[in-house]
Amino acid sequence: MMDPDVVKMVHGAGGVEMQKFIKNYILKYLSGSGAEVPLEFLDDSSVYNGVVLKSDTYTVKPIFFPGSDIGRLAVAGSVNDMLMIGAEPKALAMGLVIEEGFPFNDLERILESVSKTASEAGVYVITGDTKVVEKGALDKIIINMSGIGFRHRYLDHNIGVVAKYRGGVDFRWLLDRNIRPGDKIILTGYIGDHAIALLSVREGVGFKIDIESDASPLNEIVDKALEVGGVVAMKDPTRGGLANLLNEWSDKSGYGIKIYEDKIPIRDEVRAACGYLGLDPLELGNEGKAVIAVVGEKAEEVLDAIRGTELGRHAEIIGEVTDEYKFVVMETVIGGRRIVPQPIGDPVPRIC
Repeated sequence: MMDPDVVKMVHGAGGVEMQKFIKNYILKYLSGSGAEVPLEFLDDSSVYNGVVLKSDTYTVKPIFFPGSDIGRLAVAGSVNDMLMIGAEPKALAMGLVIEEGFPFNDLERILESVSKTASEAGVYVITGDTKVVEKGALDKIIINMSGIGFRHRYLDHNIGVVAKYRGGVDFRWLLDRNIRPGDKIILTGYIGDHAIALLSVREGVGFKIDIESDASPLNEIVDKALEVGGVVAMKDPTRGGLANLLNEWSDKSGYGIKIYEDKIPIRDEVRAACGYLGLDPLELGNEGKAVIAVVGEKAEEVLDAIRGTELGRHAEIIGEVTDEYKFVVMETVIGGRRIVPQPIGDPVPRIC
């Protein structure tokens, strides 16, 4: 039984327990700002006086892993969260907490990765606050990355397209609560790569597999989708994976979501690793994928535009929003249906 008097790993791992933690503690003291997109909306970013704000702290273990590292992850993760709400990220503010004894060679490797990824995402890192703590106080290095952005140049056009098919809209940003029956759900590529790449080199778990993390900024995918128009919500399936994301959308909107197992892109190697480890690929965290809800009439056109990008070439329409029920259901490859519950927490801790 979980000790109710102390914070546990599960409280920061996405899923049901983290949602309870945020509502019972964070919102208890910090809600009520009156912001355009306030903290209590629990979206990927907030909006205050037209400025999009995002802050995230990265504690990934190990800090170097196949295809990426904590530096690339910190930039891509922060940029993507601003993109998902319909913003163009402009600048990042970085804070480092470093354990005494950390090798300068590793620090330079991380900072070079931060620089390269920021350039790729079209943003500047404009602060670099650094604290050093005594050896043993933390696990090597933690990065906080905060960001600011502004309304995406295609966002008003995109919402105008939505309005044509909905007979008007009542939102200015791409929020979880915007989905409605008939919207199609697009997944931009293979799920599970990031979590499995980390596990493959994690001490005590490691196994041989040819999978790299998908950590990447998603600027091009978002640009192409919004240029076509019809997008109502976007979110990257990080902690808790696709299962957590879809349940958040369903809970916040009050509508159900139906997905199709045979349409969900999953690499054979990831399926095999999940079978070996007893994991559900729908619950695994990702750092270079987006789930995009689009009005049904524009879904195929948006899908084609996404598939024309390097990171979106394996995108698929995996489901749709429905008013038949108020939860997430998956039609399985054998013809049955099963409820997809919100995970308690991410089954792979310390992935971001």
